[in-house]
Amino acid sequence: MTRTRRTATAVALAGLLTAACGSETDSGDDGGGDDREITVTLFGDAEEVAGYTSLVEAFEESSDVGVTLSPVATQDDLMARLTTAFAGGEPPDVFLLNFRRYGQFAAQDVIEPVQGYLDDSDVLDEDDFSPRALDAFRFDGDELTCMPQNLSSLVVYYNRDLFEAAGLQPPAQGWTWDDFLAAATALTGGGTYGAGVEPSVIRVAPFAWSNGGDVVDDPDEPTTFTLTTDPATRRAVDWFLDLQLMHGVVPPDAEEQSESSEARFLRGTLGMYLNSRVAVPTLRGIEGFEWDVAPLPVAPGGEPASILHSDAYCMSAGLDDHAAAWEFIEFAMGVEGQTILAESGRTVPSRLDVANSDVFLAPAEPPASSQVYLDIEPHLRATPRTATWSRIEGEANDLLAEVFYGRVDREEGLRRLEDELRPLFQQPAGGS
Repeated sequence: MTRTRRTATAVALAGLLTAACGSETDSGDDGGGDDREITVTLFGDAEEVAGYTSLVEAFEESSDVGVTLSPVATQDDLMARLTTAFAGGEPPDVFLLNFRRYGQFAAQDVIEPVQGYLDDSDVLDEDDFSPRALDAFRFDGDELTCMPQNLSSLVVYYNRDLFEAAGLQPPAQGWTWDDFLAAATALTGGGTYGAGVEPSVIRVAPFAWSNGGDVVDDPDEPTTFTLTTDPATRRAVDWFLDLQLMHGVVPPDAEEQSESSEARFLRGTLGMYLNSRVAVPTLRGIEGFEWDVAPLPVAPGGEPASILHSDAYCMSAGLDDHAAAWEFIEFAMGVEGQTILAESGRTVPSRLDVANSDVFLAPAEPPASSQVYLDIEPHLRATPRTATWSRIEGEANDLLAEVFYGRVDREEGLRRLEDELRPLFQQPAGGS
């Protein structure tokens, strides 16, 4: 049986962002590798999907492999889609997954490791790619599990017009927490807030690292959070929480619920917005003011640090033949494929030659300071990739938001976060 060949454009226009992956998948039925149709499942909004549409169309022009691109709207939707697909025995041939979430699938041996395919490839070489991105996808050893297509990081998007109106200099390399707070304070007032940031583990972690701490006791084999027990981490956590609870430079709970920080930044009423490269396609729609990107501020006496934001192409294990799936990944990770996504604005290419080319560094559209993403590459770090990390992080984010917005007392909330989640570190993937 052969699947109907469709591109992402048709999928998106049909409004099928949440269509069931299993109903479209028929990989490897023939047992002889003759099936040249694959399904690729990933997450993204309309702007992101447009970039992947272009990628698939270019691949299909140079290959006899047909691709059904099956997007979903969010990473949570993707996790649910994949969990259901693997449980039903009909996973996609290829799926794009963040390093913080692939551990539960790798632990269950449902991902076909890419290391052997990469070693035998005449198209790709491991040295072409960011070592930080590659290392994030080595599960339980040195073998590469999935192929990372980007190496984005948490950065500060800022409204240049608001900075100029407030008499502020643009953020520069090496600016400090004090500089960030001073700018956020100066930008707050008259319906405008200085900064917008999601209260989550991946937003707190870079500040802890910059201050010499960590969010867990052991990055490789974590057993607990250390938000209160590590003094350096606790100082970073308090500084982060104080942006809301003491200084009021970020939108309070009710206002964030009514209008997200991204929407507020788009409207021109937010001075700074912390996010990864994923925001760029949407921000390029801004017409009313100029904006750019800056590195995260550094802790007093600390070191530059940011968190890796990397998604990788993974192949489902158990297929009779992975040749067509790997052919797609080779194209996507090659110069042409990486260039296509770089032009969309969505990614910081994991291929260092493309990342350091004018395609990425000198685009016709903002941000002008894309070099920021590359300058931080040596200082990128990753959170744990254990089997249960995705669930741990999700529950920790819920508790952290309770504290950040003042719904729960700071000390009580942080204590609960550590005490209540400690048992999850010991559970196997899928445990309850």
